Amino acid sequence: MSEKKTALTPPTHTAPPARFSHGVRKGNILQVAGQVGFLPAVEGRAPTVAGPTLREQTLQTLANVRAILEEGGASWDDVMMIRVYLTDVDHFAEMNEIYDDYFADLKEAPAARTTVYVGLPAGLLIEIDALAVLG
Repeated sequence: MSEKKTALTPPTHTAPPARFSHGVRKGNILQVAGQVGFLPAVEGRAPTVAGPTLREQTLQTLANVRAILEEGGASWDDVMMIRVYLTDVDHFAEMNEIYDDYFADLKEAPAARTTVYVGLPAGLLIEIDALAVLG
């Protein structure tokens, strides 16, 4: 019998804007959908971007990914793959610096990573998704 697929929406997140889940766990696999730098949800307030800078948005985006990992019982140490989507090729070096600082204390080997350049809605500079495999 196959394990049930469970949708994950931490309390910091609003319902997705379309028919998808912020994260899904099935067995020991947890996929986090692409997250952007929206501040934690506040009832009655539209999603708000953490700030105009790449640093502000990257740190909030990573916090949003982490919230979904934790909702599914995972941590960054369980992450096998991270995909980073940037809107500006000139942000690559700065994003790498922020990324390296953020993961400096990681206990396990770092996740594999792909970085691509995309268009995102106005004001958004970065999106990140992740795939984790638990125990």
